[in-house]
Amino acid sequence: METAFFSAASLFHADDDSDDDGGGTRDEAQVGAEGESQQPALEYEERIHKFPGVDLSIREFSSHQLNANLLWPGTFFFADWLVKNPSILDGQRILELGSGTGALAIFLRKTFGVDITTSDYDDKDIEENIAHNCRVNKLDVLPHIRHTWGDPFPILQPDWNIVIASDILLYVKQYPNLITTLSFLLEESDLNSQKSVCTNITTKAGTQVAARHPMFLMSWRRRIGKDQSIFFDGCEKAGLEVQHLGDLVYLINKKR
Repeated sequence: METAFFSAASLFHADDDSDDDGGGTRDEAQVGAEGESQQPALEYEERIHKFPGVDLSIREFSSHQLNANLLWPGTFFFADWLVKNPSILDGQRILELGSGTGALAIFLRKTFGVDITTSDYDDKDIEENIAHNCRVNKLDVLPHIRHTWGDPFPILQPDWNIVIASDILLYVKQYPNLITTLSFLLEESDLNSQKSVCTNITTKAGTQVAARHPMFLMSWRRRIGKDQSIFFDGCEKAGLEVQHLGDLVYLINKKR
């Protein structure tokens, strides 16, 4: 089956984004007969997507004003990478940023039984769609956090060991907001976790990398060019260390 492409609704401030990736914006609401602003009805497509060892039925928005619509390649490549490195996930509490449809989190829950929380832009439709996708794949609804990058995080004392994301670097102007949220999560999770643990990860080149908890693991395959270097440079300036593990998977930790 042909793989669909998905914009991982990246917890953006909708009012700031002028980029259009096939969905509408809040300013494009339809106007009713009496001049009242009306949002267009959401349309969905239900598709079967092949993940390692399992097929998932995922309902995707045909279009959505916040860009949380279809699956992108990074989700599948990241799933493959995690299957090859399962020890990273053992016993860890995981938060996914920019969950979109929730497909990656659902896959990880079904395959590894991990403790995982989804998150995305503060939007009811996205949250309800993730819940729907959990149910049709015979899972209890995963915990979900509605949050816009750069805004105060709704959980003041987070203690996740691992934060993950795939293909979330869509809008360059949102990188500072993402880095603000990521810095908070890594800093506070480090303070609130019961113990600091290191996990050895083997890179594609065969070298061993000591990954400290809490960590951010990200797969990025959406764009080719210098945009991603802008994000990584911003991370370095914010006191974060970036390491490429191969296969376009990146590890980000707080600098010691």
